[in-house]
Amino acid sequence: MTEGVAGDALACLIVRAHGLVQGVGFRYACVRQARTLGLAGWVRNRRDGTVEALLQGMPEQVEWMCDWMRGGDDSPARVDRLDVQLGAPPYTHCDGFEQVPTA
Repeated sequence: MTEGVAGDALACLIVRAHGLVQGVGFRYACVRQARTLGLAGWVRNRRDGTVEALLQGMPEQVEWMCDWMRGGDDSPARVDRLDVQLGAPPYTHCDGFEQVPTA
């Protein structure tokens, strides 16, 4: 289980994927997978070459998305490491899941 994800309350995680994750359809695949899982949040490229995502949903949904991001991607992406951080309250409520501009 990902640290910081437990119970029935809304889980909010900020994750950063390191590796070959830009220019290979990874963000698009993240949006598709997150919507399939019923998550809210966003995904974006970072100028340092990583991809960052804010994941909001039930703990098991967020856990499944983290597992998928670690290696379940159907794009040519290669995730070498996934940094997972608990989002700090108060949470900004997201409606749906989308790709947002690079930060």
